[in-house]
Amino acid sequence: MTKMNNTLTFVKVDYSKQIHMAHLLTLLQLYAKDPMGGGEAISEHVMQSLPHALATRSYMHSFLVFKDEQPVAFANCIESFSTFAGKGVMNIHDFAVNSDQRGQDVSQFLLKGIQEVALLLGCSKLTLEVLQGNKSAIRAYEKSGFSAYQLNPELGNAMFWQKYIT
Repeated sequence: MTKMNNTLTFVKVDYSKQIHMAHLLTLLQLYAKDPMGGGEAISEHVMQSLPHALATRSYMHSFLVFKDEQPVAFANCIESFSTFAGKGVMNIHDFAVNSDQRGQDVSQFLLKGIQEVALLLGCSKLTLEVLQGNKSAIRAYEKSGFSAYQLNPELGNAMFWQKYIT
């Protein structure tokens, strides 16, 4: 899937295309090194194994945004399932816009493209996690219609937790 506006192009990554993977891995590494991505580079071993690992998982969907033929943003998404809705869910797992492109609605363009793909796949909603301190990302997500997840306001917002097992 490719979608364009006047200056931006949205592309679904083809994991078998070396150029797509080169752009995706470059942007992913930049994101990982950013404080909002953890501030540390992804190991060379992981970077080398990612193309195959992504390609063998049918529930993975990655996207790139190009501006004037240069990659400026990416997202890695994971398709899951809502038992309450009986439909798919698209979780935006990694999402970043190059620092020199922020504030120019690149994030809105990328989010809109992801939403269109999710609708084509029959998903009922988009989900994501965001750091509380990432105020600019929170504003971008709210602008796109996202809000904190809660089933009952009296019980508060859902929290995203993790436990390392290896």
